[in-house]
Amino acid sequence: MNKELIIRSNSSAVDFALLNEGKLIELNKETDNNKFSVGDIFFARVKKPISGLNAAFVNIGHEKNGFLHYHDLGPQLLSLLKYVKLVNSGKIKNYMLNNFVKEKDIEKNGKVLDLLKPNQFILVQIIKEPISTKGPRISCEISLAGRYMVLTPFSDRVSISQKIESKEERTRLKRLVNSIKPKNFGVIVRTVAKEKKVAELDSDLQNLVNRWKKLCKSISNINKCPYKVLSEINRTSSILRDIFDDSFKGIYVDDKILLQEVKEYLDSIAPKKTSIVNLYKDSLPIFEKFGIERQIKTSFGKTVSMKKGAYLVIEHTEALHVIDVNSGNRSNKEKSQEDTAFEVNMISATEIARQLRLRDMGGIIVIDFIDLSSSENRKKLFTHLKEEMSKDRTKHKILPPSKFGLIQVTRQRVRPVLKIKTLEPNPNQSNEVEAPIILIDKIKFDLNSILNHPKHNKKSIYLHVHPFVAAYLTQGITSIKFKWWIKFKRRINIIPRDAYQYLQYKFRDEKNRSLRI
Repeated sequence: MNKELIIRSNSSAVDFALLNEGKLIELNKETDNNKFSVGDIFFARVKKPISGLNAAFVNIGHEKNGFLHYHDLGPQLLSLLKYVKLVNSGKIKNYMLNNFVKEKDIEKNGKVLDLLKPNQFILVQIIKEPISTKGPRISCEISLAGRYMVLTPFSDRVSISQKIESKEERTRLKRLVNSIKPKNFGVIVRTVAKEKKVAELDSDLQNLVNRWKKLCKSISNINKCPYKVLSEINRTSSILRDIFDDSFKGIYVDDKILLQEVKEYLDSIAPKKTSIVNLYKDSLPIFEKFGIERQIKTSFGKTVSMKKGAYLVIEHTEALHVIDVNSGNRSNKEKSQEDTAFEVNMISATEIARQLRLRDMGGIIVIDFIDLSSSENRKKLFTHLKEEMSKDRTKHKILPPSKFGLIQVTRQRVRPVLKIKTLEPNPNQSNEVEAPIILIDKIKFDLNSILNHPKHNKKSIYLHVHPFVAAYLTQGITSIKFKWWIKFKRRINIIPRDAYQYLQYKFRDEKNRSLRI
């Protein structure tokens, strides 16, 4: 793999694009006005416990109160409440937990009314950002994430990432972490800690312990509530912490201050890799230079084109997302309908896994693949989808195909789904139409398939399109039509058709016969 991270900065936001072999696989945005990010920790006040929900609403400063369910209180809630009270009153000056006497764990299926009262002060952490009309979801199980591990106070448990499969490596990591972790702190070892030396692990652990001390110092100086006592590290460092590995070949930044931030953080986690960080100076905008703007427009619409003429239709609702797989005009007389459907489904599974990461789609996703008669093909498709989804860092679960041939995916939702507008103003009317670049990509896919078909080798090709699209294809000396002639060594005749709708197009030969793929 050849990964690149492209970072674009402007006055109000920073955009992060992760490329794999030049293809966009993740897109993130950090805005200045986001004061309630996943990982932020607040000193807050309980507003109202609700017995029917077995939960409490907590004021953390957002316009909507945070939602705290009993199961998110954590077993060590009583220890946390006791410790925060002692720190806030100034009775604890040493913030390590060596001499702290923990309280007993709360009941697994108890009641929130027995533990929380209105106006009670409490320490909470955001686990899901505000989405739509809902406030943030919060938890009392405080955790501090580092490069190689996650620190959990008031626990003694050491857990190893399930993605580290080697029994010997799991045993080694557990032994090392147990030898360096402080008393009354638990540790979750992340996948990237695999084969790391004790010095690297200890350095990461000390950084987390220092963050814990900073958190405690903030609690001791609080004079108002609600109050943010600790912020998650900035989005740039957070992304590098979670995704950076040896497969990265370049990081490109268009801002000098941001460049310095990236280099400093990279120097702390992978000093040998700081040379791959580069300042982008070209006059052409950085996202256009790396082909990201084009990929955004062709990837975020309701319809997503794929190779060989297939396409996806993606619909978003409040409760779930629905993805429909279509073969389009993909057909091949040399193969059976089953083989064609299987081929399209396999291509679609790869693209769907990419789309879930790209749009950060969470909750329930229902996928309607093309029906397959062969149980062996259905099994291969399910296995392929699981393999493609295994590259996704977000927690997810994939269910086997239902009786109706639907595959259901649940994917953890901690932020609003990323929606990017791909429609553009209609030149003649007040409504909007799909951006020309999306339509052009569809046409190019079909053209490529036609030219590669032996049946159409010697035929003249006439592309019938709406006059607006025809003008777009032929404008300028180095028009798209001219580029096609250079690439395919074939003349493509563009025919404007007033009767055609904006998105309608057809390929025909010199006798006006339809050219099928």
